[in-house]
Amino acid sequence: MPLCRFDLAVLETKKPAFLAGVDEAGRGPLAGPVTACAAWVPLPALPLISPLVNDSKKLTAPRRERALRLMLDSGVRFGFGFAGPREIDEVNILEATFNAMGAAVRRLLLYTGAAPSETLVLVDGPYRIKRLEGCAQEPVIDGDAKSLCIAAASIYAKVIRDRWLGVLERRHPGYGLAGHKGYGTAAHLEALRRLGPCPEHRLSFAPVREAAELAR
Repeated sequence: MPLCRFDLAVLETKKPAFLAGVDEAGRGPLAGPVTACAAWVPLPALPLISPLVNDSKKLTAPRRERALRLMLDSGVRFGFGFAGPREIDEVNILEATFNAMGAAVRRLLLYTGAAPSETLVLVDGPYRIKRLEGCAQEPVIDGDAKSLCIAAASIYAKVIRDRWLGVLERRHPGYGLAGHKGYGTAAHLEALRRLGPCPEHRLSFAPVREAAELAR
């Protein structure tokens, strides 16, 4: 159980009272929000969820759904944050991701009652979360493939975002959002050229901007 071992080693060496993992889903798509999740895994849940929890990109959609149900039943707690297309356009995708991650951590701490000063946040990727005050942070490159709590966060963020893209598909039919989840597939690009952008598209992303100019 390498993911479990990573978290246990952090708890042993850093000795935080509260360990949270943070990850995001949806930085690359042309449409929809970027979503973030902060996850806390209680020690008794580690052996229960380890066999099923992994980097969300390595799991099929049904396995992610099963993993999320198992985590919730095992006492794993989550905080959620997101940044929509207009925020992404206004501040850029990286800053919007920081905003979503910070909101996710603050919601998790509020939900669990954990003190920021006693919290260590493991952040997937090379960066600390900007504008997140009071918590110690440790970036972990490829963290969703190394840390159980980051992997748990990656699953939650991916499942919630995918569910939301299904809602957006019904609101904005014709783009295939439920299938490609907003990514720049050939079918999505063709729909953009044919229909122009919808309110869920990120106008600051080049393919969307080009489609908007053609639609004028």
